[in-house]
Amino acid sequence: MKKLLVKHGMIHDAVHPQPYQGDILVIDGKIAGIGGEIGDTDAEVLDARGREVYPGFVEAHCHLGVSGYAMGFEGDDCNEMTEILTPELQVIDAVNPQDESFGLAVRGGVTCVATGPGSANVLGGTFAAIKTWGKRVDDMVVRAPIAMKCAFGENPKRCYKDKNNFSRMATASKLRVALRQAQEYKKRKDSASKFSEEPRYDAKMEALIPVLERKIPLKAHAHQANDIFTAIRIAREFDVKLTIEHCTDGSLIAEELAKEGYPVCVGPSLGFASKIELKNKSFATPGILAKAGCRVSIITDSPVIPQEYLALCAGLAVKCGMDEFDALQAITINAARHIGVEDRVGSLEIGKDGDLVIADGNPMVSSTRILYTIIDGEVRYNGTEQTPDL
Repeated sequence: MKKLLVKHGMIHDAVHPQPYQGDILVIDGKIAGIGGEIGDTDAEVLDARGREVYPGFVEAHCHLGVSGYAMGFEGDDCNEMTEILTPELQVIDAVNPQDESFGLAVRGGVTCVATGPGSANVLGGTFAAIKTWGKRVDDMVVRAPIAMKCAFGENPKRCYKDKNNFSRMATASKLRVALRQAQEYKKRKDSASKFSEEPRYDAKMEALIPVLERKIPLKAHAHQANDIFTAIRIAREFDVKLTIEHCTDGSLIAEELAKEGYPVCVGPSLGFASKIELKNKSFATPGILAKAGCRVSIITDSPVIPQEYLALCAGLAVKCGMDEFDALQAITINAARHIGVEDRVGSLEIGKDGDLVIADGNPMVSSTRILYTIIDGEVRYNGTEQTPDL
């Protein structure tokens, strides 16, 4: 039995707005106790007196492990741009845990991410939620698949303008056709009374069945307001779940999005507006959406913004008017809910994974140092280096 006892820290559990001083006991990777004074003579003790203790940070949308650090084509597995519809692709077949970007994420206190295909294709494949520490992706998976990536707007237009996808109308049409074909495929499969009556195996259609069954959502890349509403329109038509990714124009339609109730994640908000649909990007957007009543996550879309700066992005949102507790939830429990793993990560509560960040101040402030990153009850960063063993 492996025990870790974090003593006397100021706990920010992402559940209660006000922090409180106390202890956290982690047994075999799970939080077994939290609050007041916890005595356990058998536990390895980590003194957090005078330190701030947070849940491990959670990224709701990135491409960690599939866009290699300091690499070109040989390390870029983000998009399969040979055909416009590739729902059968699974990100876990591309993730490289040995990539340097994982170590940088751990140094930044990021302990769980949703990683997956990029946005070149109308349907790009499935995302997975994984921990940021490990040698083998199979052992890092929290849940897979968690979502089916789809994309609207400029990316599929630009990447496939010479392959019968010149307009937004064509993008929406191709997604509708794929979903309709999947419905028909599923109907034939469900109605077959014996194997010989089943339709010929189709990997693309099989991959879309969990979407139709509402087991996973469409994870819709959409920056412009019109693209966001197209994603919502199609989700309603086919009665499927939906999350809205990037949501750059969210500040323009915040009230409408709050009424719709779909989870939204905002970012990457740092950097130059490199295309027309990014002209309204702003760190003010997460706060505007949260105040309107939306459930908001903040993302880096790494490697667009390096993964280790997730907390800093939340801090920039606070600088632009977002409530600080809302910003904390945007990189912890809201992000975990967005990707369907809130039962495991995103807050410091009994029964959840022992993923903790200990810092010498508020991690959303650039001068703050991460002192410890703990994943599944194991110290994986101690302020100077990754530590394979406690």
